[in-house]
Formats: sequence, structure tokens, C-alpha cells
Amino acid sequence: MSRFFSSQYSGLTPYVPGEQPQGKDYVKLNTNESPFPPSPYAQRLARQAAGDLELYSDPECRDLVAVACEKLGVAKEEILFTNGSDEALNFAFMAFCDDKTPAVFADITYGFYPVFATLNGVPFETIPLKEDFLLDYKDYLGIQKTIFIANPNAPTGKVLPLSEIEEIVKSNPNNVVVVDEAYVDFGGESALPLTKQYDNLLVCQTFSKSRSMAGARLGFAVGNSKLIQDLNTIKYSTNPYNVNRMTMAAGIGALLDTEYFKTNCQTIISNREETIASLQKMGFTVLDSKANFVFAKSNKLSGKELYEQLKEKGVLVRYFDKDRIRDFVRITIGSKEQMAALISALEELL
Repeated sequence: MSRFFSSQYSGLTPYVPGEQPQGKDYVKLNTNESPFPPSPYAQRLARQAAGDLELYSDPECRDLVAVACEKLGVAKEEILFTNGSDEALNFAFMAFCDDKTPAVFADITYGFYPVFATLNGVPFETIPLKEDFLLDYKDYLGIQKTIFIANPNAPTGKVLPLSEIEEIVKSNPNNVVVVDEAYVDFGGESALPLTKQYDNLLVCQTFSKSRSMAGARLGFAVGNSKLIQDLNTIKYSTNPYNVNRMTMAAGIGALLDTEYFKTNCQTIISNREETIASLQKMGFTVLDSKANFVFAKSNKLSGKELYEQLKEKGVLVRYFDKDRIRDFVRITIGSKEQMAALISALEELL
């Protein structure tokens, strides 16, 4: 770092994205992207929007909001679109956490949570997952902190039932509970309906996974209108035009092309179950997953060895060099052809 870098951030350990290889043609199963292109309708609308890029985008995302409200059953005052769901999560750390209201989240979960907390000077606490890597909802009852829960969790893929999410929300009436549902469309149960009942619940989702728009950067948050007003205060104080015209148009197309969305989700779920069965036949331990990835470990190779040797064979998976999960790799569920290539490579290795 330079000698000009603020001491405020000198201790910041940034989030490490998954590898985005250049040059070599890998079977890319490391960043939980969709194996399918965006909806053809979304692509067409994005191309049309490209003709107006000399103009600022609508900071209120009115056309996109109108379609989303109809599809999700929420009011326009209850939703905010953001530059990926990461921006919505960062806004939540800024809006609902401070020295008097620390953040809390699991010890094994989305790696951006501790980064956002540190970046914003927010004290935080981590609560260990159980031995089976499931979050124990009782640990979060009445703890009087701003709670962040990824459901399904990443990188484990495990999911909490909606009844337990509701118990957490009910028991913390004076604190915001943020439920990060980046992977909910692959078998989880969304907490969106609960936002009508509880004014302290914020639900975040993304178009990156199930709607094939990771490169477009589009996410949203849904909650009580006053929570959304809080997030808008942060948004309009940082980047009012946070969603560009092409992304906004593509989002409309993705929401309207319901059949394409459902078919792709079902295909990924089917491929996930086939992959789990194949891995288990080879002696892998695979955690139950309701996401578009699986978390698995071999009884013959360490997680690091699996990652490195698969990479040599042209297959990228994600390895986390962290306590409790060093033996595991996270494997994105891709197309049938991609998963066949993974299984073939593993059979050669093992």
C-alpha cells in the first residue's frame, strides 16, 4: 500500500473473489455462476437499452420496480434495486450497524460479511455453526444485534426452515435481521412473505445465480418501507445511478421470462442431485445442499490437493484455506457436460 493510504483501512483484509481465468479453457465450477446464458428476452431488451447510454439511468428503477412488484407481490416502497446484492448487504451494514449495534453472523458463511463490517468500522461477532455445519437458530434468539444469515448458507449449501428464520426475527424486535437469499431459487424457502409481518426483516436476493446475470450486477432488497427508506438514504448519499440502463432492461426481461427461469433452476437442481450421487459413490462426504453448488470432501485427498489436481486437469473448483473446512471443496453445479467432465477428472485422480 502507498504511504497515502488511510490508517482507517490499513488492517482491512479484502474479499477474495473466485478465480476468473484468462487464456486457458477451464471447466469453470468455482464461482457459482449459471451455466446458461441470460434469457433471450433479457438480452434483447439490454441491446435496445444500449442505444440510450448517453443518458443517466433512472435512479428509481421505476420500470424494473413495477415488474418486480407484480412478480414478487410487494409494494414499490418495499423494494430497492442495487448493483448486485453485495451492494444491498453493504448498505445494510452501513444503515443498521454501529458501535452500539454490532453485527453478528456465522463463523462459516459468506466471506463478504466480515469485510463489510471491517470496512464500515462495525464491531462484529461470529457464532460457530454446529458440528454438522448447520446454523442453530437458538443461538440467535434475543441477542440484540444486527443479524446476517445466508439462507441457503455459503459455502455449505445448508438451509434453515422458514419457521426458524421467523423465530429469530420475532425474538429480536428491536434489531434488523438480514436474510441473504442469493441461492434460494434452488430449493430454499424464501422469507419474502414474512416482510409483510415484521418491520425488522430485510431480505436480499440476486439475479447473478438463478437468472444468469452475474456479469450484469443486479440485486435487490425487500423489507418494510421504512427500512427501504433507510437504504435509499445510503444509496443517494453514495451512488444514485447504481443500476445501469442495460442491466435494468435485462432485469425486466429476466423477470418476465418465467419459463426460462424455472426450466434452468430445475435443470440445475437435477444436475445437483446426480452429482451428489456420483460423488458419494466415489466415497465423498457431501453436505445436503439447496444451492447451485455442493460442498464435498474426499476420503483420499485433502481439499487443497483436490483443488490443485483438478485445476491441472482443467477443472476449477473453490478451495477455502480456513479452519474446519480445509478438507472441503465447493463445486458449482453446471451443465450435464460440465459435471460429466468433473466426475471423469475425479475418477482419474482417485
